[in-house]
Amino acid sequence: MSLQVEVRDLVKSFDTVRALDGFQMTVPAGTVYGLVGPNGAGKTTLIRHLTGVYRQDAGTVQIGGERVYENPALKERVICIPDELYFFLQANVRDMMRFYRSVYPRFDSTHFEKLAELFRLDMKRPVRKFSKGMQKQVAFWLAMSLRPELLILDEPVDGLDPVMRRQVWGVISNDVAERGTTVLVSSHNLRELEDVCNYVGIMHKGKLLLERSLRDMRGAVQKLQILLPEGGALPESLEVLHRGAMGRVQSLIVRGSAEEIAEKVAGASPIYFELLPMSLEEIFIYELGGADHAIGEIIL
Repeated sequence: MSLQVEVRDLVKSFDTVRALDGFQMTVPAGTVYGLVGPNGAGKTTLIRHLTGVYRQDAGTVQIGGERVYENPALKERVICIPDELYFFLQANVRDMMRFYRSVYPRFDSTHFEKLAELFRLDMKRPVRKFSKGMQKQVAFWLAMSLRPELLILDEPVDGLDPVMRRQVWGVISNDVAERGTTVLVSSHNLRELEDVCNYVGIMHKGKLLLERSLRDMRGAVQKLQILLPEGGALPESLEVLHRGAMGRVQSLIVRGSAEEIAEKVAGASPIYFELLPMSLEEIFIYELGGADHAIGEIIL
């Protein structure tokens, strides 16, 4: 069963600091949702609400239509791999497996043994003596053996080498395709999110600035490079968000679909023009720039 995440009007304060300020978010069931934002945006605070660690000051946090806080039955279906991992002192992989199996009735021992062929770690060696990347592999190994319906990942592949990153994402993608697992990924690696996410939310100062499917987000803003004849002018109907130039060639960020922009630009009889899709990183920088975030010029 796939779980949908619904967060509405979520507020959380710590003394005089409001970490979440009327936060809204919808993670559709069976999708991979990328949550991005600068340090201090409130991503970790949000995750602690989704896992039932924090109780909200106001608003609602629901997974699969149920409230999360103090809901043990629901928490059995939700697994989180945090950025900072914890393992028992001197415990090896087998010890951690036995502990997880004793706590989570859903633990799939057969799947655990199958994943051993992928991770190939010494199960008798204390996990704390592994490197950071190897400890991250253990965390994934255990988490995926729990067969979660909602998987929450905080900087999930930090410390993994490129080959293992690809393998881990492959395991997650298979789970999404075969079991309909819902995945929420909080990460600074925007390039990687582009390859795995269906939806993206941009977070800033405890609020969600933007939430769209990746396809819609890419299609809503374009980079335009254009060379106009002497005395030529851009159509006034273009919604230009950013301007730059290299000689007579103008580099612009324009809101709208590629088809709409091309049709408008053609009326100006340009000598040359080219439309380029924006990367998720560029969209992220632009949207935060619009939120009064200190950024420099966007490199086009």
